[in-house]
Amino acid sequence: MVFANSIYLFLLLLLIPYIVWHFMSRRKKEPTLKVPDTQAYRFIPQSKKVYLIQMPFFLRLITFTMIILVLARPQTSNRWKDSEVSGIDVMLAVDISTSMLSEDLSPNRITAAKNVASEFIANCPNDNIGLTVFAAEAFTQCPLTTDHASLLNMFKGVQCDLAANGLIDDGTAIGMGLANAISRLKASKAKSKVIILITDGSNNKGEISPQTAAEIAHVNGIRVYTIGVGTNGTAPYPFPLPGGGVKYVQLPVEIDSQTLIDIANRTGGKFYRATNNRELRRIYDDIGKLEKTKIMVKQYSKHYEAYQTFGLIALLSLLLELLLRNTVLRRIP
Repeated sequence: MVFANSIYLFLLLLLIPYIVWHFMSRRKKEPTLKVPDTQAYRFIPQSKKVYLIQMPFFLRLITFTMIILVLARPQTSNRWKDSEVSGIDVMLAVDISTSMLSEDLSPNRITAAKNVASEFIANCPNDNIGLTVFAAEAFTQCPLTTDHASLLNMFKGVQCDLAANGLIDDGTAIGMGLANAISRLKASKAKSKVIILITDGSNNKGEISPQTAAEIAHVNGIRVYTIGVGTNGTAPYPFPLPGGGVKYVQLPVEIDSQTLIDIANRTGGKFYRATNNRELRRIYDDIGKLEKTKIMVKQYSKHYEAYQTFGLIALLSLLLELLLRNTVLRRIP
């Protein structure tokens, strides 16, 4: 803890002369009664109030001390902390083409993929994890980071509406999504560099082919785990109607499993075919077995005002002093 106005702490020195003055003046002001003999008072039990006589004074000292500390503005300290943890570097490459809105997974493919990926992120607190999204184009939603709270917050905003609203071209550019994720992992020195690629289609867009991207990943020592999401046959797709509302149509499931298998085999990864939510979670065991790398993590802590506790103590001690002086320790002149 630090104090923004630490000069006010010198006011605590004034408590020393105040304490001395209190006890010296108390001796002079105490009422006295002269009696010829104290024998009659020997066996009178001592009142418990005697033990509380100095309590208001000590409460006042506490009040003054707390007020001075509040004036000094206590704050939590800003600091950078370096720590070494074991983890792996992982890029999630998630397909956000409009076909990911199909509802053969619960509640739909994109939400199921996000839920599973979010669980993975939450269960890997020491891993460097980033996020790439792609349709006909690919871009980095979040670079590699150990700040998983920020990553999860960005992940919540991942939707298929970019392609649905025409902000980017619709389609499935697996090679582009993979290449984008590779660009974020190339410079990594981790022993385990992993890309988890989730898609529900076949490559039909982009300037980079999946095979070329897989070769680049292999050269850079990056394993690619590919997941084809979607049931077999056809899947219900919510088709929006011009006047509002939704009409469900059955769309064929066209997952290029062979291309995804080739990508995984070329890079030393594994291919998964997920026809339901449970199968999506199978990837966790394989990723968890990968060799961890010691990485340095830099954590930042920010200043926050911390006067509230001191102010509360000052208020309570003042109220208690007033209560004692006007009740059990009340003096009649």
